[in-house]
Amino acid sequence: MTGTGVETAVFVALMGVMLLLGIVASRWRRPQDIHNLEEWGVGGRAFGNWTTWFLLGGSMYSAYTFVAVPALTYGVGALGFFAVSFATITTPLSFVYSTRAWSVAHRHGFLSPGEFSAARFGSRALGAAVAVTGIVATMPYIAVQLASLRAVLQTVGMPGEWPLLAAVTVISLSTFRSGLRAPALLSIAKDVLLGWVVVAALLVVAMSGGWGETFRKAGEHFAATPSKTDGLLLGGSMGQTAYLTLVIGSALSIFAYPHALTTMLAAKDRATVQRNAAALPIYCMVLGLMAMLGFFALSQGVAPVGRDLNTIMPQMFQQLFPAWSAGIALAAFGIAALIPAAVMSIAAANAFTRSIYRAYLHPAATPAQEARVSRWTSLVVKLGAVGCILLLDPAFSVDMQLIGGVIILQTVPAAFLGLMTGWFHRLALIAGMVAGLGVGLVQLYDIPQLGAGGIVVKAHFGGSITTIDGIPVYVGIVALLVNLAVVVFGTIVLRLLGVRTGRDATRPDDYDADADDPMVKRLETLLDGLPSNPAGVHAAGRGQRYPY
Repeated sequence: MTGTGVETAVFVALMGVMLLLGIVASRWRRPQDIHNLEEWGVGGRAFGNWTTWFLLGGSMYSAYTFVAVPALTYGVGALGFFAVSFATITTPLSFVYSTRAWSVAHRHGFLSPGEFSAARFGSRALGAAVAVTGIVATMPYIAVQLASLRAVLQTVGMPGEWPLLAAVTVISLSTFRSGLRAPALLSIAKDVLLGWVVVAALLVVAMSGGWGETFRKAGEHFAATPSKTDGLLLGGSMGQTAYLTLVIGSALSIFAYPHALTTMLAAKDRATVQRNAAALPIYCMVLGLMAMLGFFALSQGVAPVGRDLNTIMPQMFQQLFPAWSAGIALAAFGIAALIPAAVMSIAAANAFTRSIYRAYLHPAATPAQEARVSRWTSLVVKLGAVGCILLLDPAFSVDMQLIGGVIILQTVPAAFLGLMTGWFHRLALIAGMVAGLGVGLVQLYDIPQLGAGGIVVKAHFGGSITTIDGIPVYVGIVALLVNLAVVVFGTIVLRLLGVRTGRDATRPDDYDADADDPMVKRLETLLDGLPSNPAGVHAAGRGQRYPY
C-alpha cells in the first residue's frame, strides 16, 4: 500500500471500531432500563471518577481544542490563545458551580438548566426560554465539531458533504440507541489515541528545531503580513481588549451550555465532581500545546486545503508524520469531533423534553415517553448543526462557537447566577434575556467577514468581535451587560411595585446535598461502584423533597 493508502486504512479502521463501540454501549455495565430518560440522558447519574474524567474531556475538550484553536493561532497568532486563558479560569469556577448544580439537580431530579431555572424562580415560561436559548446556542457549537470533522475527511481524500453526513448518521444511531453511555465509552478510547497524538507532536517539534525555531519563523511570517491584528503578541491595547472580553465571555458561557451540566450530572457523587474539577488544568496544558502547534504548522510551511483553515492540523500530521501515525492522529481528531456533538445533542434534547414537552405538551409523560422524545430531538439538533455550517460558514470555525456563546450568555443570570441567589424577579429575567438576545443578534448581523486586503467576503454574521468607539470587544459581553442591567433594574422596579415573585421550589440545603442524602434516589447499578465511605451533609437524614 502507498503512504496515503496506509493512512486511510488506519483512519477508516479506527473510526469503524470507535463507532461500533458507540453502538454496543447500550449494554455497557447492564443499565437498568436504557429506555428511561435518566439512563439514556445522564447515564443513570452513576458515573465514577474515571468515567466522568474521560467524558468531561471528551465533551469539553473536543475538535474545538485539537482543530479549531490551532487553526486560529495559525491565522491570527496570539489572539487564538484566549481559549487557554478562559479554560484556566473555568477550573475554580467549575469547582464551585458544578458541585452546587450537581446537588440541587440530584435532589430534585433536574436534567437541564431550564428545569432548574423554572424551579428556582417559579416560572415555567422562564424555564422554556432558557431551554430554547440553550438549544439554539448549541447548534453552532455542534457545527464547530462537524466542520472540524469535514476538514479531517477532506484530508484523507473524502471531500464533499456525503462523508460528513455518513459519519453524522452513524454517531446519531449510536446515541439514539445508547444515549450518554456511547460518548462516555468512546471518550475512554479517544483519549488513548490523543495521548499518542500529543507524544508524537512533541517528538516532531523537537526533531524540527524545537519551539525556539518555531516562534522565530512564525514571528517572521506575521511581521510580513499586511494585517495589524495578527502576530505573536496582541496588537496593542485594542487587541488586548478583544482578548480580555473573549476570555471573560467564553469562561461564563461554557457553564451555561446544557452539555456542561449533563456531563457533571452523570457523576455519582459530589466528590467525583470536585475531583474532576480540580484535575481540569491537565486538559488546559494540552490545550496550550495544541494552540502552539498552530505556530509550528506555520513555521513548517503547512498550507490549508483551499481556504479552509480547519484543515491545518490534519494537513500537518499528513505531511510531517509517518502514514500510520497520521492515520491514528486523524482518527483521534475525527472521533474528538463526534463525541462532543453527541453529548451536546443529548443535552439539548433533554432540555427540550423536560422544559417544553413535559412542561407544556405532555405533563403526564412516562420516563419511556420522555426518552423517546429526547432520542428523536437529538437527531433534529444534529441536522440543525449541519445547517449552521452551510448558512454561517465563517472564516474560522471558532467563530461559530463564539456566535453560540453570544446566545447562551443570555441565560447566565437565570442558570448560572441563579445557583448563588434567588433574588432576581422572573419577569425581569425574561425581559433581560430578550433584550440581551436582541442586542447580540443585531450586532452579530452587522459584522462582515473580511478577506485578504480587507475585502468584504460576506456582509453579515462574519465574526463575533464588534467595535464600540473604536475599541474591539466580544459581542457576548456587550449583550450580557445589557441583559444584567435590565434584570437588576427590572427586579428593583417590580419589587417596589409589589409584583408577585415566583415560588422558589429549592431550599438552601439542596445546594449541599450529597450521594448519601435519603432524598436522592440511588440507582442499584453503578458504572464504577458505590462510594466506599459515603459522608455528606445529609448523612443524618435531614432534608425533604419539595414538589413544585
